[in-house]
Amino acid sequence: MNNDKIKKVLLSLADAPLEFSVILSGKKSSKVNGIYKTDTREIILHNRNFSSDPTGENLLVYTAIHEYAHHLHCCARGGNLSSKAHTSEFWAIFHELLEKAEKKNIYLNVFAHSPELEKLTDQIKKKYLEENGNLVKELGKQLLKASDLCEKIGGRFEDYVDRVLRIPKLAAQMAIKMFQYDLDPGLGADNMRYLAGIRNEDDRSGAQKALLAGKSPDSVKTAMKTRNASALTQTEEDQKERLEKEKVRIERTINTLNSRLKEVEEALKKM
Repeated sequence: MNNDKIKKVLLSLADAPLEFSVILSGKKSSKVNGIYKTDTREIILHNRNFSSDPTGENLLVYTAIHEYAHHLHCCARGGNLSSKAHTSEFWAIFHELLEKAEKKNIYLNVFAHSPELEKLTDQIKKKYLEENGNLVKELGKQLLKASDLCEKIGGRFEDYVDRVLRIPKLAAQMAIKMFQYDLDPGLGADNMRYLAGIRNEDDRSGAQKALLAGKSPDSVKTAMKTRNASALTQTEEDQKERLEKEKVRIERTINTLNSRLKEVEEALKKM
């Protein structure tokens, strides 16, 4: 694949608001397969790191998409990136590009084409992630019982968590919420902990559905931030509209009072 073909592939996944270039360095690097230069908007790929067979070409495409995600992230930030490039926002962009590339058969999802790895993945999910999720959820159930018992004997539940169980209060609170919200243990304890921190039931349900559908945690978190930001903007717009209407009402009242004041003053002059 040459520079133009790689760029064409990337643009087929998503348009870039700012111009960029793809450069095959012709070099081999022991540190990175590729790099994105923010100042020049260049995607540099060390093509000698990749073999010429389908596996190598697939990895080259993967690397190009990774660096292109940096470019799109840069575009979204107005042409600038912070020193921390691999943020949740970046991973969300990258994962979305990969999903598109897989659907268009531009990139092969290697994780889904290894029977041995698929078998191990199934074991990890069921034996460790799900069992761990179940354990933490059950912990929340038992902590609720402990809370009731503490109240009966006149003891502070927080003190019991601190000095008897010796676990962080936040961890105890999250475990209780995991049980109360009846979160799916198949997501694993970490994702359940994130969901337990979402107060709005609809938002929490939507986030859980997205995770169960296969969306990455970073994609879900970024989508939630965007949704909340949009909701906040809508709230501000609604408040502005209310204030503008109130302003009109107040101005009308003032005009009415001013007219009446003039009438009273004229009446006083004639007396």
